[in-house]
Amino acid sequence: MIKKCLFPAAGYGTRFLPATKTTPKEMLPIINKPLIQYGVEEAMEAGIYNMAIVTGRGKRSLEDYFDINYELEHQLKGTSKENMLKDIRHVLEACTFSYTRQMEMKGLGHAILVGENLVGNEPFAVILSDDLCDNDGEGVLSQMCRIYAKYRCSIVAVEEVELEEVSKYGVISGRKIDEDVFVVDNMIEKPSKEEAPSNLAIIGRYILTPDIFEILHRTKPGKNGEIQITDALLEQCKKGMVLAYKFKGVRYDCGSVDGFVQATNVFYDKLKK
Repeated sequence: MIKKCLFPAAGYGTRFLPATKTTPKEMLPIINKPLIQYGVEEAMEAGIYNMAIVTGRGKRSLEDYFDINYELEHQLKGTSKENMLKDIRHVLEACTFSYTRQMEMKGLGHAILVGENLVGNEPFAVILSDDLCDNDGEGVLSQMCRIYAKYRCSIVAVEEVELEEVSKYGVISGRKIDEDVFVVDNMIEKPSKEEAPSNLAIIGRYILTPDIFEILHRTKPGKNGEIQITDALLEQCKKGMVLAYKFKGVRYDCGSVDGFVQATNVFYDKLKK
């Protein structure tokens, strides 16, 4: 039912400077695979094969990565290392990729709005690659697609965080209507501990209905002078229904050094087994 996944990938990745001066944070590898490929494979597991990527200046390597490198293929053909390209070959054969560029960094809401022409008038998924989700079973986006099939409205993935951490996230409050599913009645972007409506924090997985674009077009800059997707979703939930889903699995904040190192260690241990 969800055919397209949008990847906002235009940010500067300042927490990983100086490496991200020339390397997009989405291309930082967990072991031998860049973060964005984990996100693409999660979308594929959910039955989504049209990838729409919002890039920015200095992000050309994202487009090059999801393309055939004929010279490399030729050099590795018939060698013991040829198998190392198996996963990315599968991605390239199964998926289509489209790109547009975000000229100014005006927040996640603006990045999603920039992707409107790539998405069109249909529901779509959003993955933030630096939130790496690990599951032994069904992936987070697959879980969310099942919920969308039942309720047909926008959905945000949430997890419980310490109250001292809420100022880093969009935070929701809501009424439970199903197992781990809440109807959102309020959401605040990066609240203080005192003003947070709960400790349920939004992470980088969304399913959005296309009317979100109309709302984003008229959303005024909010926290930090940016166009916040939480502000648009709050308007959407007042007019209709937005759900929050407490997903099954583990999220690693690979936009932070601590989360990146933690994910690397976990995935390395899995590789050795």
